[in-house]
Amino acid sequence: MPASRLSRTPLPGIGIRYDLTTREQRLLSVVAHRDGGRTLSAYQADDPDACSLSLRLTSGETEALIDALMPSHHSPNLLHTTDLGLVAERIEVAAASYWNGRLLGETQMRTETGASIVAVLRRADAIPSPAPDFRLAGGDTVIVIGTREGVEAAATILGRE
Repeated sequence: MPASRLSRTPLPGIGIRYDLTTREQRLLSVVAHRDGGRTLSAYQADDPDACSLSLRLTSGETEALIDALMPSHHSPNLLHTTDLGLVAERIEVAAASYWNGRLLGETQMRTETGASIVAVLRRADAIPSPAPDFRLAGGDTVIVIGTREGVEAAATILGRE
């Protein structure tokens, strides 16, 4: 039997869609929404375009399911401090992004959203506290910290094509 395959598709302003094709050629899909919720979908074996199950899970239900599937797994968010109301998220800069090749300062991220870019992950390197003259590149993963609303606004800005 062929091995399973996982693909990842950024959905600007929504989150990320993960598609898993199992070794039995069954298709499962998870949309990781920016608000922490998830939509889990399973498709019919004889028609991979026909959805046979779709469940919308809250962030709490998602955490419970993750714990059941993989107890040592941690949330994809780097930091989620509900006591302080702060969220830290990874946001990918797509190759087709308007910001590919542009300076970080041009985004006016903190001014527009109140969120801060605290690091950029590029290939195997981490660039902490990038300066305004840092040039973004497609494939960069930007670490943004702020309120949920600020981080969502940052994702919208960085998702611009």
